[in-house]
Amino acid sequence: MLSARSLFQEIVDNDDSYRLFCSIAASGEAQGGWENARIAALVPESMRELAPKIARHGADEDKHGRIFNALLRKRHLETVPVPPETDYTGLLERQGIGLAHDKLRRDEPLSEEDIVVYLSHSRVTEQRAADQMVMLVRHFGDHPEVGKAIRQISADEDNHLAYCHEELLRLAAAGHGRTIQRVLRESAMAEIRIYRDVSLATMAHLGRLLAWPRAKSAVLAAGIHAMYAYERLGGWHRMVSLTMPERRGALDGPPTPAPAV
Repeated sequence: MLSARSLFQEIVDNDDSYRLFCSIAASGEAQGGWENARIAALVPESMRELAPKIARHGADEDKHGRIFNALLRKRHLETVPVPPETDYTGLLERQGIGLAHDKLRRDEPLSEEDIVVYLSHSRVTEQRAADQMVMLVRHFGDHPEVGKAIRQISADEDNHLAYCHEELLRLAAAGHGRTIQRVLRESAMAEIRIYRDVSLATMAHLGRLLAWPRAKSAVLAAGIHAMYAYERLGGWHRMVSLTMPERRGALDGPPTPAPAV
């Protein structure tokens, strides 16, 4: 019987699929770390109080990339090139979601609207990350090889999501509400489409590595399409709502160190 637990266990148990999975995850986290570090450096003077939190966000993502690389080293494996069609963060950027990399490479301050766009985009993508990590913690939080790493990353993603909610609500109260709602919806609609495409591409690559029968691959693809249909019809609303989090100031202070894996 196919389940999230059995599927992930199969990926973890095979060196080739595990290496691809960790390589994709490490690459995405490293890119997110770079983006946040550049945004923190370019925050406009009127929003300088956000710079330490944005830098903390980037440091956490860099840490996650190191965690995935450490998991590979623990098994004496090296990263593999990430297939372009599985590059979630790269595809979002190329679709114009978030801040363009050519803008981040310039040494010119960003605008207040740029920061609103960044936080709105982050609120959407952090919802996806937090949901995925909750699922992995539920099934693999006590796994002897990956459990500690999964729990740490999940806690960080919860903090990132809380920070996005809190800062966007503050900016909405300061007069940015219309921009926030527009960018949230645009980002969510693009994200669910790209997530579907990346999921299909990733499953296709894993299926070849694990020699899945055609029927199994078809069932998994159908599940991905069904999730997209659900999100397209209304599931996307969970990615755009804003609620003050129970934990305030989630990204205040220095990042937590990476656990030994």
